Amino acid sequence: MKHFLLVLGVLSTLIGWNQSDKPAYLIFDGDGKEVKYSKMMKDLNSAKVILFGEFHDNPISHWLQFEMTVDLFNSKRSNLVLGAEMFEADNQLIIDEYFKDQISDKSFQAECRLWPNYNTDYKPIFEFAKDQKIPFIATNVPRRYASMVYKKGMESLYSIDSSAREYVAPLPIEVDTTLSQYQSLMHSMGGHGGVNFVTAQAIKDATMAHFILKNMDEKSVFLHFNGAYHSDYKQGITHYLKKSITASNIKTITTVTQDDISELSEENRKKADFIIVVPTSMTRTH
Repeated sequence: MKHFLLVLGVLSTLIGWNQSDKPAYLIFDGDGKEVKYSKMMKDLNSAKVILFGEFHDNPISHWLQFEMTVDLFNSKRSNLVLGAEMFEADNQLIIDEYFKDQISDKSFQAECRLWPNYNTDYKPIFEFAKDQKIPFIATNVPRRYASMVYKKGMESLYSIDSSAREYVAPLPIEVDTTLSQYQSLMHSMGGHGGVNFVTAQAIKDATMAHFILKNMDEKSVFLHFNGAYHSDYKQGITHYLKKSITASNIKTITTVTQDDISELSEENRKKADFIIVVPTSMTRTH
């Protein structure tokens, strides 16, 4: 927590500078028009689902996630729901027990298969949610099942116990391999990505969408944290959400890095409704 607060202090100073100095980030809309944080929040205020695409090691992503959580809570109060790729669905009971103070932080961290950067990057948001009694949903498929799909294909999921399938989006799961994000994976790793690699990613996207939808009601606003890949170009998680939610009710944010952040590069346009541009030289959290 001390490390995170130190980063907050440094970043708060940085973003007070003029653009002609060295801003820590700028925000653009999908068309490349610079927008203020307040304008972005005003637009996001009408969304049902907000997908915040992060770079996992980027301090700006994590700081803005925290600030956005606080601001949305002040606006939405009990209607706010949080969720994250970084927590796997079979750990929901452990999260719930920790939020109810039934287990200690030590026990929670020992049993929850947390990411290595949890304490610096996710714990501040997680603890805020606990303190304010904001529901926090573990949305990701357990990694063992994604690994199973990568090695043996989608059909392998039918072999697991029916109780285990509760942690995966309902089968069968449609995978649209024509989506550009999945196409790029198909041709990644020197052409060795393959269909199963794409399917393993789609299982994650579909499962995250499933648990977002499962934990919403008519009044809910669901703020979800995920790697930028999973929501860029309104594909991935968004692709599966749109089967149940009107597209206009889903807003996306992504994070990109550029050597020059004064304007949004052509290659980064249309990636999301809002694009957070961070200098390439920005320090990393791990």
